[in-house]
Amino acid sequence: MLRIANCSGFYGDRLSAAREMVEGGPIDVLTGDWLAELTMLILAGNRLRGRPGYAPTFLKQLEEVLGTCLERGIRIVSNAGGLDPAGCAGAVTELAARLGLPARVAHVTGDDLTGHDLGGAPNADTGEPLPAPALTANAYLGGRPIAAALSAGADVVVTGRVTDAALVTGPGIWRYGWGPGDLDALAGSVVAGHVIECGCQATGGNYAFFDEVPDLAHCGFPLVELEADGSSVVTKHPGTGGLVSVGTVTAQLLYEIASPRYLGPDVVARFDTIRLEQQGPDRVRVWGVRGEAPPSTLKVAVNYLAGYRNTMTLVLTGLDVEAKARLAQEAIWARVPRESFDEVHVELTPLAGTALLRVTVMDADRRRAGRAFSSAVVETGLASYPGFYGLTPPGDASPYGVYWPTLVPAKAVRARVWLDGHELPTAPDASGDGGRERSGQAPSPPVTRPGAPEEAAPGGPGGSWGADGDGGTVRAALGSIVGARSGDKGGNANLGVWVRTPEQFGWLEDHLTVERLAELLPCTAELNVERFELPNLLALNFVVHGLLGRGVAASPRLDAQAKALGEELRAVLTDIPRRLL
Repeated sequence: MLRIANCSGFYGDRLSAAREMVEGGPIDVLTGDWLAELTMLILAGNRLRGRPGYAPTFLKQLEEVLGTCLERGIRIVSNAGGLDPAGCAGAVTELAARLGLPARVAHVTGDDLTGHDLGGAPNADTGEPLPAPALTANAYLGGRPIAAALSAGADVVVTGRVTDAALVTGPGIWRYGWGPGDLDALAGSVVAGHVIECGCQATGGNYAFFDEVPDLAHCGFPLVELEADGSSVVTKHPGTGGLVSVGTVTAQLLYEIASPRYLGPDVVARFDTIRLEQQGPDRVRVWGVRGEAPPSTLKVAVNYLAGYRNTMTLVLTGLDVEAKARLAQEAIWARVPRESFDEVHVELTPLAGTALLRVTVMDADRRRAGRAFSSAVVETGLASYPGFYGLTPPGDASPYGVYWPTLVPAKAVRARVWLDGHELPTAPDASGDGGRERSGQAPSPPVTRPGAPEEAAPGGPGGSWGADGDGGTVRAALGSIVGARSGDKGGNANLGVWVRTPEQFGWLEDHLTVERLAELLPCTAELNVERFELPNLLALNFVVHGLLGRGVAASPRLDAQAKALGEELRAVLTDIPRRLL
């Protein structure tokens, strides 16, 4: 068994988490994820200002635990290197020297493709060519370079852009010696990595049924006990707050995914084969995951500077909210013509007894999008709707970037591994080499639905939910029986929903179609929406293409990362069979 702990889910997570995981119980590897899609752009901005291109908070955490980790033989693996893994590794080496600790520090490079020929970098979602020079371009590497560094004796491994799951897959390869053909084991490690990559989201954080989670204010970070066959147990240290249940693990499995075929550089993990079992308090076994050979391409995260943006938010209170919103816009555009901007986004968000009107302008000209716009909004203050007031003072425009996913041939990317400043003589390619051509195992069998929800009770797909014999239906919030978690993937949003019983899933699968989703969430009605079924998790996953425009950094939505989309859906009323409530 290999015990792999997480101490960071994003750049800005709880600084004390590393110490809590090291001191809270036995672990073998301490990992941390710092690199959301937005983070690379943030680090690029820092670098332009002369600041480090890596996450300095990693060093603050490391200072508290490095000595203990070396003493106990705990390896440390982190992607905090961001845009400058060599610089981050150098800072770790300096830290160790200052503390008088004999740490061997490795770093992984090869992901940075900035300045390389990306063949026009067509957008992986839309096919459009890249419209501007790349500010950053980083390929998602896999776990084998991490494994190589650990095998060479590294105590600390710092990477740039790797897949989030690679932080678990790499140590798994190191400990168990998985080759490219060990697809099921690799797939299991990817699933384990996906579960713990976002820290406390696996232990009750941001959980739909949060009232079931004890002591969430002191939520413990997650760890996995990874076995040689790729199965694992998700748990947390004793005495910490939070909850590890089939529900909390299911929620995280549905976070920021698309198709059940979860593509990665080491393996394609079949999320429709995952099995979950509650083994005991705060222990969930994850097993049965099947893997397929990885694709011949690697995903590349490109960021480019797109222009400047400015947002003004007005509050609308009381009666006639929509009429007040129209009046406010007429007053604004009378002073600064709407058509003078490259892009304009207006969002009216109803709240209890009031509403927020957000007006965002985007333009290549900083002056046009700056105070010329925000001051014009303020000028309407005494000649607009009754009860006028705003939440934002007049201000200048700020630059914004666009996240642009593209693909490159995997063979065009070469990972390089450095230990104590010297490059290892041989390093694996970026993606595990021969797994694409030879799997070493039989292909994954067709997936069958477990439990046959449609047979568990009358009224499954094609049945008669709500018939008189079933007690009829009740108008209730969807969240009465449905959990949800949502998030961002570039310009798209994912919305995963799940229930607790096969009978409920039979109804959910029949009821929550793409067409019904458009009725319940009008913001999805004019967009391309895909639905994927995961009966093994009693879940559905929707991918809403284009909801976030050109990605989080450029999205003018109030909920720019679609974090609340699932809760919006759970609050909507629909007809639910009385027998399921």
